Amino acid sequence: MNDARQTETTAPRHGTRHHSAGKPLRWAADVVGMMREGARVRLDYSPRSLWRVDRMIEEIRGQGAPYQAVESVLRGFGAYAGEVVVRETGGEWMAAGRDLWVRTPDGRLWDPIDEARRCYRGEGSLRLLCLDAVG
Repeated sequence: MNDARQTETTAPRHGTRHHSAGKPLRWAADVVGMMREGARVRLDYSPRSLWRVDRMIEEIRGQGAPYQAVESVLRGFGAYAGEVVVRETGGEWMAAGRDLWVRTPDGRLWDPIDEARRCYRGEGSLRLLCLDAVG
C-alpha cells in the first residue's frame, strides 16, 4: 500500500487531534470564497466538486505560475479536498509533525494538501484521492 496519496501509519491508533484543526477549515473556506468571487465557481464540499478543483489547478499550471506564487492556493485546494473526505467518511484532521492529514474511520491516512501539490506537478488528482478514500 505505497500509494503516494495514502499512507498507513505505525503511530498509535489513538493519534492526536491537531490542536489547530481549524486551520484546514479556514483554508478550505478561503478557497471556496476565492472561487466564488474570483472564478465564479461554486464549491459545495461534494466529491463531484473536486473535478472543478482539479481543473482549476490544471489551468493554473498551464499559465506557468511559479510554485511559490500559488503555494497557499494549493494548500487551500488540498484543505478543501480533505474537508470533502472528512465530511464524506466521518474522518478527522490529524497532525503528523507539522503536516496535516485526514484519517478515515478505517484508520487510513490521506494527505490531500500534498496531493494538491502533486496535481500542480501534473501527477495527482484530488477527485481520485477522494474516490479512493470514500471507497
